[in-house]
Parts: sequence; C-alpha cells; structure tokens
Amino acid sequence: MLRLHQRWLACAGMAFLLATGLLAAQDEPKLTEDQIREFLLKAKVVQSHQTSKGVTAPWRLTLTDGTLTHDAAFQSIDEFQRRADFPSRTEFNFRDSYHFNIAAFELAKLLGLGEMIPVTVERRWKGDKGSLSWWVPAKLDEQERLKQKLEPPDANAWNKQMNRMWVFSQLVYDTDRNQTNMLITEDWKLVMIDFSRAFRVRNDLEDPRRMVMCDRQLLERLRHLDGREVLEKTKPHLAKAEVNAIMARRDKIVAHFEKLVAEKGENAVLY
Repeated sequence: MLRLHQRWLACAGMAFLLATGLLAAQDEPKLTEDQIREFLLKAKVVQSHQTSKGVTAPWRLTLTDGTLTHDAAFQSIDEFQRRADFPSRTEFNFRDSYHFNIAAFELAKLLGLGEMIPVTVERRWKGDKGSLSWWVPAKLDEQERLKQKLEPPDANAWNKQMNRMWVFSQLVYDTDRNQTNMLITEDWKLVMIDFSRAFRVRNDLEDPRRMVMCDRQLLERLRHLDGREVLEKTKPHLAKAEVNAIMARRDKIVAHFEKLVAEKGENAVLY
C-alpha cells in the first residue's frame, strides 16, 4: 500500500510553498529556456528545505551561479507498484516518477504549451537523480483562488488557459491534476506542476467531458504530432509503450473535437 496520506501532504506542501512567499513576477530574471536549463543543471545548491514530511516530499533548493540566485523544486520519487489501491479505484502497474515531470515539459513544448510548465531538467542531488524545476513566481493556486472567491481580470483569457490545461491533461493521462498543482502567477498566467502520476499506458481518455473547447493552434499541433519525435524528445523518461499510448489518446482527442465541431459549430468549440 502506498503512503497516500504522505503523498497528499507532500503535494499540498509543494503547491503551498510554490504559491506563497515567492519573488514577484516583475523581479523574475529575463532568461531564455536554454539559460534557465543551464542554470538548473550547473548552478550550486546553497540551501535546501524539504517542503513537508514524508518519503515522497519534494525539496525547495536555492541555487546560485555567482551572479544569479534562484530557487528550484527537486523531486526524486520513482516508485512502481503492481497494484495500488485508491479510495475510488484500483490501479495496476502504478508508477509515480519524477521522469514524468521532465517528459511533460518536453511534450508541452512540442505543442506550443511550454510556458504553462516550468523548465524542468534531470539532475542528481545528494546522490539521488530527480527532476529539477524552475521555481514558479506564483501568488496562489487554484484551490486558494476558489476559496477566496477571486475572479480573474480577464475571464475569457483565463478560460482559454484552463481549456488548454484540460486538453493536455487528457493527452498525458494525468491522474493527479488538482487545484493545488495549478498555480497562478501575478499576471494571471496558469502554470501546471507535478506530473509524476501522468503518462499511464492507457489508450482511452481519463475524462473527455473536461474537454469542451480547444485552441485552434493546439488542435493543429495535435494533428501533426509525430510519435517518433515525441519518443526522441522525451527519452529516456518515457518508454515506447507510454509514447504509443500518448498517440492513441491524441487520436481520440482530435476525434472528440471534430465531433463537437460537427455538433455545435466551429466557433462554439474552437478559439
């Protein structure tokens, strides 16, 4: 039996810390993806803090290269269970892995959604390999937004971001997308973190009802997504079976929206 309560505490702690006490968005350094990647891979770790108790708890690391100092999230979980029992389901061949955080970022880039996931690399720290993600300058998470009854300044732009997120979540079969790992920046950009329970080897969609609208460019990128390129960009973090499952779900997502367009009209479904 997995330590589900500890896992919940770890994720909640990670999201809470990501959403509070961070640099203001205007204080963020203006770096390219390559510069951020280089920093994450080579900067020295000068401070560390575990975000909550439990064997799966991620760490908040402070890194510096002598010029820039910035935080990053380190997650080293990499577990496999033949059977995992949850309150609402039983999952076989269950995997909870940091590798999926890296794969999610690489796949998002192929779909033009790279800005919705922090730059993430693989790095070894204190003898353990894990995913290291650029610390997000978030002001709160979706759970806190709903609790405070805060409305986005531009509801239309916000809904478009949410729709992109749900399409991507179905593509990667993310079983743990929840309000605490949906972060909101000062300028109301939606950022997704923690994909360690995604990329199931399932050809069906987890919940297609979440997909009600789609970005036209995203849909076009999905149509042209190439399995060989996905495998190349995500290796060694995804196996071929996991990539094949992505492509099977891609086909169902495209078919889902084509059906919606036929039923409701293009302008009601695509934006």
